[in-house]
Amino acid sequence: MRRWLAAFAGGAALALVLTGCSAPVGVDRDLIDDWPAPVAAQQFVPAADVCHQTPQQVGFLTGYNPTACTGPHLVETMHVGTLTGPSAEPTTPPRPGSVGLRAAQSACDKEVNKAVGADWRSGRLGLTVVLPSPQAWAGGARWYRCDVTEIASIDDTTVGVRTGSLRGALSGAAPLAYRCFNPKLVKDEIDEMVPVSCTAKHHAEFVGVWQAPEVSYAEFSRTVKRTHRACQTTIAKYAKVPDNSQLDFRAGTIYYQPYEEEWKNGNRGVQCFLWISDRDLTRSMKNAGTKGLPIT
Repeated sequence: MRRWLAAFAGGAALALVLTGCSAPVGVDRDLIDDWPAPVAAQQFVPAADVCHQTPQQVGFLTGYNPTACTGPHLVETMHVGTLTGPSAEPTTPPRPGSVGLRAAQSACDKEVNKAVGADWRSGRLGLTVVLPSPQAWAGGARWYRCDVTEIASIDDTTVGVRTGSLRGALSGAAPLAYRCFNPKLVKDEIDEMVPVSCTAKHHAEFVGVWQAPEVSYAEFSRTVKRTHRACQTTIAKYAKVPDNSQLDFRAGTIYYQPYEEEWKNGNRGVQCFLWISDRDLTRSMKNAGTKGLPIT
């Protein structure tokens, strides 16, 4: 060891070894401990508050090419979190319906709602939870991305190109917020909800999102009366009318429920609308009271 150090350091170190002289002040004779410790390898983690040209379902590093949100883009990453505990233990990324994916969905719901100013389901927004690739997960990656998009309509989830961040998109004037509609019916089924101004003639209005209970999708689909009643309660709160049996004579309900896979992944948000079929409305029913929403 001493020979290697002497040869590496040159003549001065060789003289020190041969003569046995004391080391100069500040030198402890052990050069090995003066080397800095190697830097630990850093696991890639995507950034928040960036945008992307291409939506991703899986966060492959090869497809990661963030861009500024001021330019044209399709997707905005609003939050990046870390899975911990049981959610982080599997050897592969969380599968649909798993504890891990449900935990990420719940966290994304909370963070995105905070960022946009309301429940993201109350406007023309889509939310996708992006997880690491299997290779990255095997290498220790435990992050998840909350990616938000602007969609065409409540019936058409086509993602549109936009410029500018979606932060605050559902607060204030909120041009992306759901408001008033004219439902198109085909054989007593809602075929499309056509958005119109609330000052134009219309027959339906978005009133809020009901968080359904933790039940199976099959049970939820069977208990339509419970969903109808929950949306009635949402109507009563929105319009400021009594929440009682007379609601059946004030307004009907229309609701949009999550798809089964969304449900399994933890999305419990049911979009509720009041529906007046026998007369035209020409104003919003928000805070309208019993005069605006009379018994008929």
